[in-house]
Amino acid sequence: MTATPILVRFLILFHVYFKILALAEDENQFIYNGFHGANLYLDGVAQIHPNGLLQLTNSSKQEIGHAFYRLPIIFNASSSGLLQTLSFSTNFIFSMVPIIPNLSGHGIAFTISPSLNFSQAEVAQYLGLLNLSNNGLTSNHLLAVELDTIRSPEFNDINDNHVGIDVNSLKSIVSAPATYYSNSEGINKSLELISGNSMQVWIEYDGVENLLNVTLAPIRSPKPYQSLLSTHINLSTIFLNSMYVGFSSATGAVPGNHYILGWSFNKSGQAQSLDLSKLPSIPLQRIPRQKQSLEIIVLLIAVSIVLIVTIVGTIYFVRRKKYEELFEDWEREYGPQRFSYKDLYKATKGFKDQEFLGAGGFGNVYRGVLPSSKEQVAVKKISHDSKQGVKEFVAEISSMGRLRHRNLVQLLGYCRRRGELLLVYDYMPNGSLDKFIFSNDKPTLNWTQRFQILRGIASALQYLHEECEQVVLHRDVKASNILLDADLNGRLGDFGLARLYDRGANLETTHVVGTFGYLAPELSRTGKATTSTDVFAFGAFMLEVACGRRPIEPQGLPEDMVLVDWVFENWKRGTILSTCDPRLEGEFSEDEMKLILNLGLLCSHSYAAARPSMRQVMRYLDGDTLLPEMHLDTRGIGTLSVGNEASAEFVMSFPLSPEVDCSHHV
Repeated sequence: MTATPILVRFLILFHVYFKILALAEDENQFIYNGFHGANLYLDGVAQIHPNGLLQLTNSSKQEIGHAFYRLPIIFNASSSGLLQTLSFSTNFIFSMVPIIPNLSGHGIAFTISPSLNFSQAEVAQYLGLLNLSNNGLTSNHLLAVELDTIRSPEFNDINDNHVGIDVNSLKSIVSAPATYYSNSEGINKSLELISGNSMQVWIEYDGVENLLNVTLAPIRSPKPYQSLLSTHINLSTIFLNSMYVGFSSATGAVPGNHYILGWSFNKSGQAQSLDLSKLPSIPLQRIPRQKQSLEIIVLLIAVSIVLIVTIVGTIYFVRRKKYEELFEDWEREYGPQRFSYKDLYKATKGFKDQEFLGAGGFGNVYRGVLPSSKEQVAVKKISHDSKQGVKEFVAEISSMGRLRHRNLVQLLGYCRRRGELLLVYDYMPNGSLDKFIFSNDKPTLNWTQRFQILRGIASALQYLHEECEQVVLHRDVKASNILLDADLNGRLGDFGLARLYDRGANLETTHVVGTFGYLAPELSRTGKATTSTDVFAFGAFMLEVACGRRPIEPQGLPEDMVLVDWVFENWKRGTILSTCDPRLEGEFSEDEMKLILNLGLLCSHSYAAARPSMRQVMRYLDGDTLLPEMHLDTRGIGTLSVGNEASAEFVMSFPLSPEVDCSHHV
């Protein structure tokens, strides 16, 4: 009699156990052939239509739509005591229908996220997932497969029709143009993501092989034998224990209708195939019906042809005028270094303000990406008089384009257009050195970095003065003309004032150019630049880097106004180390600091004959030769002397910042 109740209880517990197990399995796999009654979390403009169609974005601009499975998926759990591999599979069908032909929002991203809170996410290229401040952070714990329809250069997108795998960032770790492998034809065929046609996506991750595959195909095509993307990645280091799966989409300046028709997901096996016969239909684009007689249709066709011919002709001539540039017969010998204005215009997005990098000598500088090679460049626009010396100037530009040194910003070529000369340089991502020394917005460079920058620029000047086929005078060596590459190596740039001379020729110029504080004293008397005047400017630059001060401080005390005089006075008192940049906080080699300060004074000698050559400077910096003891009086050092009343009056007569280009005042 007692056995029956025990058996009943056992059966009840057995039923409950399997019911719980079934529920757990349901939480880890699901299939929606349409989204009627789907257990989804929606936000933004996302909605489910009466026929079960899931719409992520619509005709609104600058909007976000999210649709996620409401229950979290346990990816790294082992609550049953059995080791589980992190593997999953999903299959969904999407359609992106443009409102404006060939343009439709910024695409769709299948997403696995630790949270459903996307309140800080941005629209447009961030796809409603991240923003400028958190893009790329490992704390995001985010995986996304993006179906991207707009090229974003800041994320290094390959084109405006691609599929990419994103980990914690919208900069894809791997991407490819949207194509699929045709099993019947044995070739890859292209797909247009915003064609309005429905397409199917398979995403599969093997936790044993750490292999993620993404496959794409038209809706009626069988699953291709070959994946579009396949990459090895250990998602166990990215995923948290509990994650949410779903979709995110965003619009920018251009809206678009983005739909999901069906979705299947499985945490521990192959996702079920979707039943195409049960999928909801996409709303048809309404085209107004027009009933017109044959005569009216013929008339409209004729008018249209005339208008088209007129518009095409106008566009042709306008575009020719827009990209018109100067090109004379003698320039053909410089052909390889000649860029087309059209390419430079497109590279800089029409010289837009958002591509503006700054103002250099004689012109503005813009960032650009060359259309053909995708190489990043800096383009400087310089005004010039096409009637005076252009042939000679282009010859000099071509010669400087052949200069090769690891510490020179490479001049790639030029373009002439009307009253403008455009110079194309290598792009330096870290900008100019002066921003690191004088701006609080940039981190302070340590002494090792500064010393290596000084040595690199000295090596570049030695190359220009002594190792080129012709002698090159830079004539404007200063911190703002030293650019830093991705590894913070210093590169001498801005050859807007440079001149070339044959070896053995008279290395003199008659046009005084440069920047106050870097000009050698003899320039103000004779107007003749030599390699020694470059050495003088380099001396001022050395002191500038070591002391963290500009060569002239018009607002300072009279005795501290001129940097070289101030350093010299401290040298005489035996306190030269007190002039070093306080932001270094004493973290430097005293021997190297003394070498730089003393060598800076020697290069800043008032008498050109007393200054070392750049080859000698390099020997001092490399430790091949000891710097001689200096026995200099006050008159021998500095551009100006505090004890010299005439010099003081000269400085006070120019209430200018030390960055003013003298050529504008000659």
